[in-house]
Parts: sequence; structure tokens; C-alpha cells
Amino acid sequence: MRESVDILVSGGGVAGLAAAAAFGSAGYSVICVDPAPPITTGTAPGADLRTTAFLQPSIPVLTAAGLWQRLEPHAMPLQVMRIVDAGGAEPVARITHDFDASDVSAQPFGWNLPNWLLRREFVARLDELPNVDFRPGIAFSRMLTREAEALVTLSDGAQIRARMVVAADGRHSPVRKALGIPAHTTRYGQKALAFAVTHAEPHGNVSTEVHRSGGPFTLVPLPDHQGKPCSAVVWMETGPEIERLRALPRDAFEAEMNTRSCGLFGWLEQASALTVWPIITQHAERMTGQRTALMAEAAHVVPPIGAQGLNMSLGDLTALIDLSRPETIGTPAMLQAYERRRMPEIRLRLAGVDALNRASMIESRPLRDARAAALHALYSLAPVRKGLMQLGIGMR
Repeated sequence: MRESVDILVSGGGVAGLAAAAAFGSAGYSVICVDPAPPITTGTAPGADLRTTAFLQPSIPVLTAAGLWQRLEPHAMPLQVMRIVDAGGAEPVARITHDFDASDVSAQPFGWNLPNWLLRREFVARLDELPNVDFRPGIAFSRMLTREAEALVTLSDGAQIRARMVVAADGRHSPVRKALGIPAHTTRYGQKALAFAVTHAEPHGNVSTEVHRSGGPFTLVPLPDHQGKPCSAVVWMETGPEIERLRALPRDAFEAEMNTRSCGLFGWLEQASALTVWPIITQHAERMTGQRTALMAEAAHVVPPIGAQGLNMSLGDLTALIDLSRPETIGTPAMLQAYERRRMPEIRLRLAGVDALNRASMIESRPLRDARAAALHALYSLAPVRKGLMQLGIGMR
């Protein structure tokens, strides 16, 4: 016997859980499935130790979904984004520029939270919604779409009749593959180490990117840990270099980490396990299929620069919620409007993050000098600086 539902969300990561909460809070009946139960504590094996910065435009959709009210007490505001060039002969800061949110807004750029905590609070919100059925440990299996509905079979054999399927099931999206939508991938030969550190100096709500070569070394503010200032680190480097770093004994790893951080926050101490993530840019050839919308990493993947990734995903969700009406959800007109609204911005941000990442990888000293000069020139022009901040936040 088939169950009927308004929305089937494939994917129980941060984006998929947010979509289930948003559509559920809007009054739609929702089933959300994911093959892996979410890990909701930071010390559990396999916990996602990365953090997410929610930029200003993401807050309204989270609030409407009943999520921001749960997240705000745990969130660390990001008032300043600091760019440091350390591309000289020695790994020391030679140019530092602060992009202060007060120049463009009365609010911080955004708010930072650990990914495992997001999952905990999102799952708790779904438990409050009687019209949302979250099924962890169950996967999307196959789908047949037709004009009026999508017929989805799940890994436990259940058959679901959905008016719209939302694919939030990651860069290897089974839903995207079932629709036959190609994805175009750019590989940089990079990986990222994600972990937390404590440090001697307070972070002052400053998110700091240190550029030398291989990719940025980024510290993002977290609440104090065991009475010490704490930050999340994303350290991007070539794949072989990341594997070398991960294999080092703790003392040797901390020595290299402190060299790479240029001592900006005093001595850094590793405060969590290391996790490794491949760095790619990827985009689906299109964002919709019959009765189906792709969002988040099923539609686009970017390197972790400028907090663009999940905020692009929440931009997708905002568009889907705005365009959804009970009588037209999942129709060709609604899905076409979604793709028209999202695709230009996604292409712009994919190109921008790709350019920034390639610039951060530069090995040649003369080119690193040119990069530093370009940063200084852009920062020195107040209208350009403000325009870049507004564009990065998503205020325009």
C-alpha cells in the first residue's frame, strides 16, 4: 500500500533536515529519509566536527522553520572577517585587512555553530512537528515520476506517492542519478582538515583566513572550551600534504599548525579529532526534474571559503518555500521558476569561490606577492570593499 505525502526529502544532513523542518512548519506533510542516522554529539565516532556559519540572509528561513530559535542560544556571532596574507619568504603575517560587518549592517556577518549540534537541534525540531515523519536509517532506492506525482520506493520496501521530491542527498545524490542529470566536477588536488583548537588569545568574534599556499588556513570562533578561547579550523592543502599532516604525532602536528597560523592567536592546541574532506567544485547541469527539485550539494558543491556552501543551500530552500503553494507544489511552472531564480546566483558564486580558491593555492612567490598587492588595492577602495562584503554575505 502506498503512502501519500506532499514532500519527500531525500537526505538527512543539515540541508535536508532544514528542508523537512521548513516545509513541515509551512503546513505540508513531509517524509524525510537518510541511510545513516544523524550523529548528534560531538564526541561520537563519525561526528561531523566541521562548523557552519549562517550568514544574515539565511536567518529568516531558519526562523520560519522554527530552527533559529533553537540555534541562537548556541551561536557565536561573526563580527569581523579578517584576511591575512602570509605569502612572503617566511610564514608570518605581512598584510592584514579586517572586513567589519558594521560597515554594511547593524548585525554581524553571521553566526557559527558546530555541525553535530545543528543536527541535534534540527532533529529535535522535527520531533515537534506532527506532520513530519523522519526516518533515519532508510534510504531512497528508486523513483518513477509522472505528471501528477513521483512514486518513490525506499530501501525498506515502502512506497511513497509524493507531490514533490526534494533531493538534499549530497554530492553523489541518488535522486539526481535516478533522474539522469549530469554533474560537472572540478578537482583541485586538495583536501581539508577540520578540527577544533584552543588558543591563548581571545578570538574577539573574528573569523580569520590566513593565505600562504595550498589553500587557506581558516579559524572560525567557537564558544570557550574548558575555560579557554576556542576556534574551529579548516586547513586546506594538497592531498599528499594533508595526508602527511594527519599522520604526524600530535606534538609535531601542533608545531606545524602553529607555524601555519602565524601565531595570530598565540599557541594553538588541538582540541578535537581530525577529519578529512575532499575539496571540489561541482554543479548539476540542471536543478529540476519532473516533480523533483535538487538543492544543496545535490545541486552544487563549493570549497569551504567565505561560508558560501550551506548558505547557498539555504538560498535554495528559501526559493523553494517562497515559490511553493499548496495547489502548485511540484508543478512544471513552479520548478521552472525555482531554476530561473537560483541558477544565475549559483553560477556567480561557483565562479567566485573557484577564483578565490585558485588564488589561495598559489605556490610561486612572485604570484603570491601579486595576490597580496591585489588584496591591498581592493581593500583600500571603500566602495569596492563594501560591495565585496555585501556580495559575500548575500545582501545583493
